[in-house]
Amino acid sequence: MNTDLVKKYLLDLQERIVSRLAALDGNDFVRDEWQRAEGGGGISRIIENGKVLERGGVLFSHVQGAKLPPSAAANRPDIAGRPWEAMGVSLVLHPRNPYAPTVHMNVRFFLAKAEGAGTEDVFWFGGGMDLTPYYGFEDDCVHFHRVNRDALAPLGADYYPRFKQWCDEYFFLKHRSEPRGIGGVFFDDFHEQGFEHAFAVQRAVGDAFLDAYAPILEKRHHLPHGERERDWQLYRRGRYVEFNLVWDRGTHFGLQSGGRSESILASMPPLAAWRYNYAPEPDSPEAALAPLLMPPRAWL
Repeated sequence: MNTDLVKKYLLDLQERIVSRLAALDGNDFVRDEWQRAEGGGGISRIIENGKVLERGGVLFSHVQGAKLPPSAAANRPDIAGRPWEAMGVSLVLHPRNPYAPTVHMNVRFFLAKAEGAGTEDVFWFGGGMDLTPYYGFEDDCVHFHRVNRDALAPLGADYYPRFKQWCDEYFFLKHRSEPRGIGGVFFDDFHEQGFEHAFAVQRAVGDAFLDAYAPILEKRHHLPHGERERDWQLYRRGRYVEFNLVWDRGTHFGLQSGGRSESILASMPPLAAWRYNYAPEPDSPEAALAPLLMPPRAWL
């Protein structure tokens, strides 16, 4: 397997996404390169207080370690303690306008290296993207899912339905019994049909991101709004924070493996709010979000 090709693709993907978003926002992303004492580093591209994006991070990392901690190998306890490396691009975008949805995407590669006789390298790819709207525009949801389906279709007709269900199940706040958003696609520990095919699946997802999200952001970011919509956006952002800190596997792995917390937590919105036992007014636009989210829909 050629891990250099994976790294080259990920760096190019980061640059393509940043270039398109910077042109849309009218402001550049700050470039922050960092090194990790235990091995490796990354490039964080960050925008804050933009015209369109209140906060956004498009992050590349390539890190290594001498011994994979057991907490980071819960799915494969047999590889705990091996030398390892991981690389990926992860992004979260929090638009300024409440009518524009938050979005998350990541594509990643993991390798646990052979150690000793009778062992061999263990690799997998993972990733996906999901959309978290604050107001329910059904055409946005259909568009987002259609792009994901069409990107994966040439590689296998079953991938989109499988990955959609996986996404619905993964991005779910168990402590509140509600989904984070309207889903998308998600896959992990993926090595089907060998390295080349699994890498192609990762590229299909990564390359689909701008087509899936940029038209939605372009359409919604200029819509007029007021304090009511802003207040609702901040309240719903609180759910996003809860998922990332309580349930997200990537956040946990990054922190447990000694990753750079400043970059790992760049996914947090700049502002969020919580209220005790709050519910939106019946028959309001805010109340219409719940039936958009639950139960998870077959959007296509």
